[in-house]
Amino acid sequence: MPAPQRKLHLTNSAGRDATVLFGSLKAPRTHRMGLPGAEVEFRRYLATTDNGRHETLAAAHGEDYGKALIEGDPEVDVEQVGRRIGSTAQVFLAADGSVLHAAPKWVEIITDPDGEERERRDPEDKEGNVNDELPVRWTGRKINKLDAVRRFVFTRSIQLTHLDGLTYDYLYGIAKELADADSLMMMGGGPKGKDPLVFQTNGTPWRGFLEGRIDEARYQLFLHLSNMELKRPPEPKAEEDSK
Repeated sequence: MPAPQRKLHLTNSAGRDATVLFGSLKAPRTHRMGLPGAEVEFRRYLATTDNGRHETLAAAHGEDYGKALIEGDPEVDVEQVGRRIGSTAQVFLAADGSVLHAAPKWVEIITDPDGEERERRDPEDKEGNVNDELPVRWTGRKINKLDAVRRFVFTRSIQLTHLDGLTYDYLYGIAKELADADSLMMMGGGPKGKDPLVFQTNGTPWRGFLEGRIDEARYQLFLHLSNMELKRPPEPKAEEDSK
């Protein structure tokens, strides 16, 4: 059972909505590395500095600097290499390797299906549509579980849980309906449920598939997320006999 912390607004097949909790599922640990009573600890160490880059070595010793590496180890900074690395921060570098003290301007490049560039424009922030105000809508489009796993790649799943007795009845009813149908329900965002689900600003757009399981008075309700559909390639056209 996850520890849900965020809220989600959800509609059911009757068009009724409720606010519920959700949290990401984590796979259980099946094994651990180490010795009995001791676990392996991973640490990072500095492998090289700017003096060890190919461009720097080539400028100082020529393109064929293999002999220089053997004889003098110019790529090794004995004061820095081998030091343990703690917290790090991302920096931007210019084409010549110098550090940029201001973030570069981002440009959004629009391409067609063939990869040809069509347009360049300033990027626009896309707000998330999964929260406790905007509902995740029941589209009415059911898909058989076996068909779903053959058509879509599910890369993330979240579990929905109730807040109180009323939301328990609400979610249990959804889970039972889906379990009895042995199907997944496609869920969508936006006013009409036609938009993909976006959990945060500029986040990945997902297709949502709701799955329900019940065991007497207990239930599980999962929202499986996919951003990849598996499609059969088109059949090659038979070449006409040349006349």
